[in-house]
Amino acid sequence: MPKLTDYTTYADAQRVFSTAAMWDLFDGDRAHLNIGHECVDRYARDGRIALRVAHADGLDETITFQELAVWSSRFAHWLTAEGVAPGDRVAIMLEPSLAFYAALFGTMKRGAIAVPLFTLFGADGVRLRTRDCSPVLLLTTPEKAADLDGTRVLAADDAFMAGLAAFPDRYEVRTSSSDMAIFQYTSGTTREMPDAIKHTHRAVVVVMNAALYGTGLRPGDKFFCPSSPAWGHGLWHGTLAPLALGIETGAYAGRFDAERLLKALQDFGSTNLSAAATHYRMMRNTGRVQDYRSSLRKLSFTGEPIDQETSVYIQKAFGVPLCSMYGTTEVGVVLANYPGAPDFVVKEGSLGKPVPGVAVEVQRPDGTPCSAGELGEIKVRRHDAWFPTKDRGRVDADGYFYHAGRADDVIISAGWTMSAVEIEDALLAHPGVHAAAVIGVADALRGLVVKAFIVPAPGPVPDVADIQAFVRNRLSQHEYPRVVSFVADLPRTPAGKINRKVLRDQENQVEHS
Repeated sequence: MPKLTDYTTYADAQRVFSTAAMWDLFDGDRAHLNIGHECVDRYARDGRIALRVAHADGLDETITFQELAVWSSRFAHWLTAEGVAPGDRVAIMLEPSLAFYAALFGTMKRGAIAVPLFTLFGADGVRLRTRDCSPVLLLTTPEKAADLDGTRVLAADDAFMAGLAAFPDRYEVRTSSSDMAIFQYTSGTTREMPDAIKHTHRAVVVVMNAALYGTGLRPGDKFFCPSSPAWGHGLWHGTLAPLALGIETGAYAGRFDAERLLKALQDFGSTNLSAAATHYRMMRNTGRVQDYRSSLRKLSFTGEPIDQETSVYIQKAFGVPLCSMYGTTEVGVVLANYPGAPDFVVKEGSLGKPVPGVAVEVQRPDGTPCSAGELGEIKVRRHDAWFPTKDRGRVDADGYFYHAGRADDVIISAGWTMSAVEIEDALLAHPGVHAAAVIGVADALRGLVVKAFIVPAPGPVPDVADIQAFVRNRLSQHEYPRVVSFVADLPRTPAGKINRKVLRDQENQVEHS
């Protein structure tokens, strides 16, 4: 009987999709399911490659499903021997590697809860998260191993891995689909830590919607996702989704270098790439994309909007459409451009259309749907109610959605409503601008005016008046930065997104000092 993975067209996605059909992709059922089994053990018989890791130092690491099954089972048995019980939290702060994946899947096989943590967190960032989730242990590198107020910290070094080898290489899983599997922290600042998003084992079924229509995963793909598995994109879209479909996936470990990524894509023969907008911008900035052979047939991005100049460049360089994938950690992917679907037209700058089985609207403050082209808030139908995404957007006459920035990134000046994202996009098209962020700052006459923080491109610093005229000509006569500040760098979240809140806070301090 055909499965959802057998269909590739947009029309078929609307015709054949159902929740029951998603469950048909798994061994487990609504009562009993384990992510470790679904992503690893059921593919461990034929020696297929599960993961290829491109390390920043130039080394490549290949891990088969069989190796992953063995080492994750050993880790699960080790947890049992250490007294770690189902429901206990196990924090894992490691770069992609055999040790990381063995711990991630071994924890879930045991029935404990995996808590992946970003390796660049400082001591305060780690401490806040361990205090919040109270893990029974934290597994990290020898350099990071330090006292964390009573949390047991272990170094995943060669000696630790050698010790695991003494444990059995098979583990019988016993979890229900509703048992907790993963606690995931989103990329807030250390002073304003967001709550952990708590995922059950059933979440691996839910993410198939994004896998099939957001990243276009199909059997035979050679996937790559350079985002850290500490974040939602790298974990769910880059790791769990492809492995659950038996698809080889690639990961990046260490300090990111765009040219190292280009070499890995060439050497791995990757055919499907899903990355953050920042990754694509960095590849463009190398000026070396054409020096590397590409087998890519599907491209997608998520996390933040991409500027038009980068989008056009990437599509020309790789010869395939660059497809947006939009959602939130809480609700998952809800809008997509269906990579690989031959009958779906990708519109430049669009978030795409809703994925099957999901209702999305742009609404006015009173909850009524906006007309075509009218700005409002993007909302998702969830549990018989409309869930606010806190993102503004619009829908065109053909049903394509467009992003207009976070609700708090909308700037209203002298009655004009302006999008920080659109102004930043225009700024990034200026040859003298390397990076840009826009916020609204207080003004006695207009209430707010647009202020741009600009990292100049190499060479002479551009003229402010030239930049202002450039934006006015691309957008409108009122929609430009009236204040411009040149800076060496922009504040970013740990996931690499521009952190406009930090800029707003800095401006507020200046205003009140």
